[in-house]
Amino acid sequence: MSARTDINAGGGWLGLYVLAYLVFLYLPVLLIPLFSFNNSIQAAFPLQGFTLEWYRTLYGNPALSGALANSLVIGVISACGATLCGITVSYMDLYGRSPLAATISAIARLPILIPGVIVGISLLILVNLIGLGPSRISIVLGHILVALPTTVVVMRSRFAAIPKTIREAALDLGASDWTTFRRVMLPLSAPAVLSAFMLSFLISFDEFIVVFFLAGTEPTLPLYIWSQLRFPRSLPTVMALGTVILTVSFIIAGTAEILRHRGLGAARRNPA
Repeated sequence: MSARTDINAGGGWLGLYVLAYLVFLYLPVLLIPLFSFNNSIQAAFPLQGFTLEWYRTLYGNPALSGALANSLVIGVISACGATLCGITVSYMDLYGRSPLAATISAIARLPILIPGVIVGISLLILVNLIGLGPSRISIVLGHILVALPTTVVVMRSRFAAIPKTIREAALDLGASDWTTFRRVMLPLSAPAVLSAFMLSFLISFDEFIVVFFLAGTEPTLPLYIWSQLRFPRSLPTVMALGTVILTVSFIIAGTAEILRHRGLGAARRNPA
C-alpha cells in the first residue's frame, strides 16, 4: 500500500511539473493572439476592447509585402534544396554500404547541435571568402544547412520503415540501383518527401539568426519583424502579423506530421 501511495504521489508531482512546464512554454505564445485583438498599442491588462484594426494595417504595406515575398521565395528554394539533399544523404546512409556515406549523414545532422550564432558567423565568413557576401543566395545556402538535419531525419526514418524485401525484389528482377530508387523507393516515400519539404520550408520561413548575419538589402519577414520592434506604435501590428504566422505554422507543421505518420503507418501495415 505504501509503495502504491508513493507511486501515486510521484505521478501527481510529475503531472504538476508537466503542467507548469506547458504553461511556462506556451502561455507567452498564447498572449500574442490575445493582444493582437486588443484596442490599444500597449500589451497590458486590462484589455481595452476588441478590434481588427491591427490586421487591417497588414494590407497595403510595401515593406511587409517585400519581406514576405523574399521569405516565400527563399523558403521554397531552400526547402527544395534541403529535401533533395536529405533524400540523397539518408538513402545513401541506409543503402550505400559505405563508411563515407555514414560519415556524410552524421555531418549533415551536425548543424542541429551547433549554436545558431556560431553557424551565422561561420557562414558570414564563408560567403565573404568566396565572394558572395550577404545576399539572397547566401541566405538560401544557410537555410539549406539549417534545414538539412530535419530532412535527413524524416527521410531516413521513412526509408528504414520500407521493408528491405521490396528493394531486394526489384534488384532481383533486374532493376538497377537508380531505377529501384526512382520507381520503387521514392514513390513509396512520397508522404515523407512532402513532409520533409513542408518542415524545411517552415524552418527557412521562421529562421532569424542566419538571416541576421547573411541578409543584404532584401530582408526576410523575421528580420522585418525584428526591425519593427524598435517602434512602440508598431507592436500591435507585429503581434497581428505574429498571430498569422503562428496559425500558418501550426497548419503546416500539423499537416507535415500527419503525412509523416501516414507514410510510416502504411509501411507498418504492409511489412512485406
